Amino acid sequence: MIPCLEEIARRDRRYSYEAYEFVFAALAHTQKRLGKPPDEPEPETTHHVSGPELLEGVRDLALREFGLMARTVFRLWGINGTGDFGEIVFNLIEANLMSKTDEDNRADFVGVYDLDEALVHGYHIPAGETE
Repeated sequence: MIPCLEEIARRDRRYSYEAYEFVFAALAHTQKRLGKPPDEPEPETTHHVSGPELLEGVRDLALREFGLMARTVFRLWGINGTGDFGEIVFNLIEANLMSKTDEDNRADFVGVYDLDEALVHGYHIPAGETE
C-alpha cells in the first residue's frame, strides 16, 4: 500500500484505496493509448490527458481488467458515476500526486457517460483481440 493513498482514502471515505490505485493505472493506460507515455523526456504538458480522455481509458481498462464485473467493482469502491473519478483525481491533485492545467476542473468528469450503459449494456467480447 502507498502511504499517501492510504491517507487520502482515510480522509475521503467515499472511495476505497483500490479506486485511487485504479485511477493511477487508468492514467498510465490512457497515456500509453494516446502515445503520451510519462517516461519520455518531454515537457510535462505533453503527457497531460483531459478528463474525458482519462474516462475513456478508465472504461477501456475496467472492461479489460474486470469484464462484466467492472460495474460491480466500481460500486464496491464507491464509484457511482463518472463525476466520482473527477473527485478522486482532484483529491490526488490536492495531495500533489497528480497535476492539472488551468483549464482542468471537476466538471470535466461529470456525466461523460453512464456507467451502467458503458460497462454492462454496451459490453462485448472482442473477437481475436489480445493485449
